[in-house]
Amino acid sequence: MLTSIIVAVFFVGYLCITLEDVLKVNKAAVALLMCVICWVLYTSGAAQYLSAEVLQSIGNGSVAQYVSEHSLREHLGEITETLFFLMGAMTVVEVIDTNGGFNFVRDALETRSKRALLWKIAFITFFLSAALDNLTTTIVMIMVLRKLVHNHNDRLIYASLIVIAANAGGAFSPIGDVTTIMLWIKGSLTAGGVIKEIFIPSLVAMVIPALLLQFQLKGELTASAEGSEVAAHAGHQFGKIERNIIFVLGVGGLLFVPIFHSFTELPPYMGILLVLGLLWTVTEVFYRRKAHRDSTMKQRVATILHKIDMTTILFFLGILLAVATLKETGVLPAFGQWLNEVSGGNHFLVTGAIGVASSIVDNVPLVAGCMNMYPIEAAGDFAQDGIFWQLLAYCAGVGGSMLIIGSAAGVVAMGLEKISFGWYMKKITWVAAAGYFAGILVYYVERVILHM
Repeated sequence: MLTSIIVAVFFVGYLCITLEDVLKVNKAAVALLMCVICWVLYTSGAAQYLSAEVLQSIGNGSVAQYVSEHSLREHLGEITETLFFLMGAMTVVEVIDTNGGFNFVRDALETRSKRALLWKIAFITFFLSAALDNLTTTIVMIMVLRKLVHNHNDRLIYASLIVIAANAGGAFSPIGDVTTIMLWIKGSLTAGGVIKEIFIPSLVAMVIPALLLQFQLKGELTASAEGSEVAAHAGHQFGKIERNIIFVLGVGGLLFVPIFHSFTELPPYMGILLVLGLLWTVTEVFYRRKAHRDSTMKQRVATILHKIDMTTILFFLGILLAVATLKETGVLPAFGQWLNEVSGGNHFLVTGAIGVASSIVDNVPLVAGCMNMYPIEAAGDFAQDGIFWQLLAYCAGVGGSMLIIGSAAGVVAMGLEKISFGWYMKKITWVAAAGYFAGILVYYVERVILHM
């Protein structure tokens, strides 16, 4: 009975999160409420879920205290690693952007051909998303796109491709998407493994939509980018050399994090804190050389820290802790076993369905649920870098592109460019789906047929 109540609370909360735009209630608030209610319910009847050995060790002590000091603290420790990583990465990217480090993107996109611009956007977004994250990359690329393309109909196509390319690029990198970050930090994937196996499927998931969308663009751009140079530099206190140093330190540092983790075996968030500390120090040195220091205060890291999206961090905290209660009650392991039986052990079917579902609901709880349904095994498809985990990273990351509301990148693009749900479904959904399923097919050939 208690298990049913916990599951009901979770699904009601999950439904409210999904209907955030309708209810006009921030999903972080719902996630936090759901998290606390689930843990209160679980704690009230935890004795029925704990093993006989654990209950014996507790003796006459408080079961609630045991849950608080062991179960809850253990889950919180694992989740906090992910949250600190995200906060550090978000700050690094914000520092680069605030100080003009992304100006090179505008310069690289200079062209008059609509189709040439489409391919430049596709590849720059794809690789930039692997180093940053799909949400930030989408914002940066659309802001640059506005300076280059004035025709709104053309911009809708470019913006849609940005969403697809950003999600595809984030899927093959251990630091490119929050779901891949979760799997990497958990140990389900290694940096080398996910890049090696998922890169080509992700590239295919970007190239095929680009090939299809290029036929909707003909001729040359009528909007000139002249004058954008002044606008791009407005507000930036640093010269080109300083901006390039900040970009190299920031993006290069993010790329260095997996290497740092591999050599030191310290958690990835330690690597991201190293990068943030170094970038912070270098920018402070740069600012000390400025004559008018007061004018640079808004661009300093101490000020930028106030701009970090804590709503997103709190949402992740709430939803991941809520999912943890489903693991503690045994619901997720049982559901995972049922999925295996129904699908006949076909991981392509299970993860493919998860990818389609991620275009409708948030992929973070979907991946968190899968991580708690299946343990990491010593060998087989559920081993580190096994087929299931790599497919999960690909499907959860790329599948969200099939609907404009299916990913954070899509929601941001929807707001910035006023992309309607109906227009995207009619014009883009089938294009994104073609790339998504083609990528799964490529991965099948890689792992099952060629045994790469």
